[in-house]
Amino acid sequence: MIDVQNLTKYYNDFCAVDNISLTVQPGEILGLLGPNGAGKTTTLRMLTGYFKPNSGSITVNNLQMGKDTLKIKSLIGYLPESAPLYHNMLVYDYLTYVAKIKGILDPEKREIRFRELAELCGLSAIMGKPIANLSKGLKQRVGIAHAMMTDPQILILDEPTSGLDPNQIAEIRNIIRSIGKEKTIIFSTHILSEAEATCDRIAIINKGRVVANDTTDRLKQSASQASFIRLSLTGPTEKQAMDLLKTIDDNLEITPIFSMADAMVSFEIRSTNSNSSTSEDADINSRIYLKIKATDWIITELAKESQALEKIFQELTREDA
Repeated sequence: MIDVQNLTKYYNDFCAVDNISLTVQPGEILGLLGPNGAGKTTTLRMLTGYFKPNSGSITVNNLQMGKDTLKIKSLIGYLPESAPLYHNMLVYDYLTYVAKIKGILDPEKREIRFRELAELCGLSAIMGKPIANLSKGLKQRVGIAHAMMTDPQILILDEPTSGLDPNQIAEIRNIIRSIGKEKTIIFSTHILSEAEATCDRIAIINKGRVVANDTTDRLKQSASQASFIRLSLTGPTEKQAMDLLKTIDDNLEITPIFSMADAMVSFEIRSTNSNSSTSEDADINSRIYLKIKATDWIITELAKESQALEKIFQELTREDA
């Protein structure tokens, strides 16, 4: 549905977006994840036709941005980071104003659409309230209703959960998931948990470049730091346990870690073999178990842990990356 090739944007001599290429499939929820200033907002503004790139191309449903910009804009609903709301208006009056601007002139059709949006965005109880009196979370819901007024095929949201409390974030997340059942969604965020919980795929942007683009699970699998085994034992001293574990495999890196219980020793065990497979990892797990089973020690934890998305994000967006 959306194909972005070699997109580049300069502000004078500063390169905000540097040769980005992305493809977004119909019905996919794509998260643009990156630190502040990474180029996320600039990218979204080019995707919506508000900014013209210095080079590169954007194709939406076989329509070319620049040549078919107005047609593309008619397919997109866009909510910028600061929702463009008129705070002195009632929610109902504001949505009526938006509907008229967008060409929904028939009062009956407007009412039908308002009922659909009120249910989708949870606005039924606030339609008669001034926008100025709403919490930020409710204002964001009104902004999403604005973006969804013409039932667009594509919804683009810039930091939709920024500045919200945890309950409000959960509410916006649920709305995004509900819309994502039928629409293509692209949204930017620097909140790692939001991207992981909401998106089908994540593109991590740093210094204007895409440094990773895949599903969360695949990003974890392809990270430079291997998965590790967490092991906790009662019975041995730390040295006794280390001596035994070292006999299992020469490629194991065994690191003692803090244990909450005084009588317990704990370790993180990693394979230094960069070509280790999932089956080999499972074999190491089994060998650890069998070695310890032959003693009178008690295993209180033996689990494979995947690298956290936060660690991957830090690696890909560090200053020297």
